[in-house]
Amino acid sequence: MRTTYLLLFALAACKPDAREVVLYTSVDQVFAEPVARTFESESSIKVSAVFDTEETKSTGVLNRLIAEGERPQADVFWSGDPVRPFLLIKRGLVEPYVSSQAADLPAGLRAADGSWTGFAARARVLLVNKGRTSEMPRSIRDLAKAKWKAQTAIANPLFGTTTMHVAALFAAWGEAEAKKFLEDLKTNDVRIASSNGEVKRLVVAGEVAFGLTDTDDANEALKEGAKVEVIYPDQDGMGTLVMPTTVVLIRGAPHGDDGKKLVDYLLTADVERRMAEAAAHMPLRAGVPTPANVRRVADIKAMTVDYARVAEEMEKIQPWLKKWAGL
Repeated sequence: MRTTYLLLFALAACKPDAREVVLYTSVDQVFAEPVARTFESESSIKVSAVFDTEETKSTGVLNRLIAEGERPQADVFWSGDPVRPFLLIKRGLVEPYVSSQAADLPAGLRAADGSWTGFAARARVLLVNKGRTSEMPRSIRDLAKAKWKAQTAIANPLFGTTTMHVAALFAAWGEAEAKKFLEDLKTNDVRIASSNGEVKRLVVAGEVAFGLTDTDDANEALKEGAKVEVIYPDQDGMGTLVMPTTVVLIRGAPHGDDGKKLVDYLLTADVERRMAEAAAHMPLRAGVPTPANVRRVADIKAMTVDYARVAEEMEKIQPWLKKWAGL
């Protein structure tokens, strides 16, 4: 009997640690965490997730990934936008991986070598308080129009999707025109909010007439029953900026094989469906069911964007943006 106990003890001591994958993400925790927990329950692989704060969205975990470059702690980065992964690719911190689940995603929104794959998109929209104005803005340029002086808001352009949006304008318009637009916003007393969620709050509360935010924040306002309207800007011009979330595998990931399994799972049609239902993300696949309030990318005029170039612009304009923001 004693021999049996000793054998069982030895076997227990040799039992391998539970499988684990480390996920860094700038997708809102309220949306990303349930997806991670479902993967856990279906795969028996524990997900240790690191989330960004609302105020430092995308910047916090990105800087952490760069700082950990020589000794990576993360296996997978699920980015809330398609640009920041290029900053990792540029530094050689991404391991290309072509997932079998990516085959039916649009070719233009994923890399052929698997270095990045886009899915479940958001758009940059104008959220309007219908009680504050009877005239609907139609363009992001309306943020700088004198008739709406001190009545508009944007999130701090040093962080999150607003940084990407500004960089996309620099890429589309050129440096001189983009800088003038930002200076015109200052002249027009645009309110600089701490986050896109704060922009939503300001609009819903009637503290401003309208603001620039993301579709997931705008959808929250609609779900709350606020008297607001969502405008997809520049439909008769350059189009609305569309931002797929993006997943990459980290080079030298400590749990690379299980990291690939998490990548595969994130790229399934079921995750796109869940993100559409929970977070008003637009599926990139055809045929994924969406709620009535979620528009498809094919139903709007999307801005033509070279995400790699936007990533370059985003790094280049940071010093100027800091001065613009008074830092």
